[in-house]
Amino acid sequence: MSQGHERLERNIGLMGVLIAAVISVGGFVEIVPLIVGTQVDQPAPGVKPLGALQTAGRDVYVREGCYGCHSQQVRSLDEETLRYGPYAIAGETVYDHPFQWGSKRTGPDLSRVGGRYSEDWHRIHLMNPRDVVPESNMPGYPWLAETPLEVAEVQAEMTALRRVGVPYTDEDIAGAGAAVDGKTQLDALIAYLQTLKASPRAPAVAAATAIETNKESKP
Repeated sequence: MSQGHERLERNIGLMGVLIAAVISVGGFVEIVPLIVGTQVDQPAPGVKPLGALQTAGRDVYVREGCYGCHSQQVRSLDEETLRYGPYAIAGETVYDHPFQWGSKRTGPDLSRVGGRYSEDWHRIHLMNPRDVVPESNMPGYPWLAETPLEVAEVQAEMTALRRVGVPYTDEDIAGAGAAVDGKTQLDALIAYLQTLKASPRAPAVAAATAIETNKESKP
């Protein structure tokens, strides 16, 4: 250990000042781009607020703790984009409150699951996962098929989301009744899962992703 380093460790006051300086610089580098940039508060191309039924489904997803086993964030690593699809960008989740990025993957990432399976497949899977995935350790959610949606709850959820920036109109909220009439929580959850798709990317980003995928697929 150098004499300078030893003196620094013995001088608690100086060490405290230097630690504060390092934390300040790190915070500045991480926080300022988020303040001046638009990528975290502007929706990506094609990203729109969820409809009433999908909003109700997202509420079920959060309530049942699906984020505890499934992330919604594809990292920009070749092995992830090859398995799940295009990497996640901040603009895809500007209307998510709270966002469901997560990090735990007992089950697969779900941010690109929309359209991969039919609604019937999702229904069977959610009722009893082992009927379609024998090795699954996911619990079933059969009670969702027996629980009708409450219009007032869905409208209250949309109203709350509007307060934090989701651009729902009065007509959107008023129309929630017709959208969820006769639907169950299982219907809503499936509708939400089917919305989880990659947003359309700028041509340059899409082309770059395709090039990397082709590289990996070549023998």
